[in-house]
Amino acid sequence: MKLLFGIKSMDVPGGGAERVLSIVASGLAARGHDVTILTFDKPGGESFYDLDPRISRIGIGIGPTDGPTGPGAFARRIPALRKTVRNLQPDVAVGFMHSMFVPLGLAMIGAGIPLVASEHIVPEYYNGRRFELALFEIGCRLAARVTVLSDTVKALYPARLQGKMVPMPNPVVEYPDCEVDPAGDSKSVKTVLSVGRLEHQKDHATLIEAFARISNDFPDWELRIVGDGSLRGNLEETVSRLHIGDRVVLPGSTRRIDEEYARAQLMAVSSRFESFGMVTAEALAAGLPVVGFADCPGTNELIRHDKNGWLVGGPDRDRVEALAEGLAVLMADDATRARLGSAGPATVAQYAQDTVVSEWARLLEDVIAAR
Repeated sequence: MKLLFGIKSMDVPGGGAERVLSIVASGLAARGHDVTILTFDKPGGESFYDLDPRISRIGIGIGPTDGPTGPGAFARRIPALRKTVRNLQPDVAVGFMHSMFVPLGLAMIGAGIPLVASEHIVPEYYNGRRFELALFEIGCRLAARVTVLSDTVKALYPARLQGKMVPMPNPVVEYPDCEVDPAGDSKSVKTVLSVGRLEHQKDHATLIEAFARISNDFPDWELRIVGDGSLRGNLEETVSRLHIGDRVVLPGSTRRIDEEYARAQLMAVSSRFESFGMVTAEALAAGLPVVGFADCPGTNELIRHDKNGWLVGGPDRDRVEALAEGLAVLMADDATRARLGSAGPATVAQYAQDTVVSEWARLLEDVIAAR
């Protein structure tokens, strides 16, 4: 197959969608398919995420890639995308996130090339974003298929959109050389790890507040929040206000996430919503127990309470209080962390990288055959 994958950027640290694209595209290239990745990055950039060397890259260099897109840049991108697609003539194009699959779909009108729109968030994201929701619906109408991350996520969308939707889970990367020690017997300082963009959805402010409440009871623990985003300044102010600057580390983004898993004893996921908690699944695959909210989609499907992690909260619970209690339960019990961590890999085995790449290959073959 001759495949075109498109996403807003691969050169700046992103979130789960960018990592998923790098894994899926590389997996398909390794199987002998002709794969090109198209972005709005400037030409000649270097991908933040590892890519198979057989993949070709095209950057059209129009508009910002690290913030919102204005109407002028949006309009200029469409003819550039149309020209690129017509020159490449792929068998199918895949747009990751509505920031790419909407303009790509508009650019491909009349081209006779099918589009797969790959969505990686839940409808809750569009609350208060009516214009973005309208664009998302346009993109769905222009696509032959729309991938979402689970049947549960699919059911959250309006019935009028579900007909084209196909559940497609994220692939979970395994790190065979990553030796995780949830008990942390040999550690003088133990680590609660959180990984994700520093944005409202991830709610790291709640995590910091919860850790502050119990930090005096656990003087040998630190909180490490890996990632970057627009709320870094706010979170640093929160850490300072709570006087826990010597206990909380915000090191920024990293290409070596396996090293972060290896140093941690516990993963904390404070997200308000997730479509598929990729770092949750990776942590479980690595053997780390995970604490998360019971009412968070994409988290509650992966964490099995007292089996591979700990679910906290409820409709009438204060988020900070509930998370603090859950963290304290596991921070206080080395044996329980070890037990939960050992169960983690088996609970996410169905999301293995090769399995998900095969599902993508079948989907794309079906779309091409139906063209």
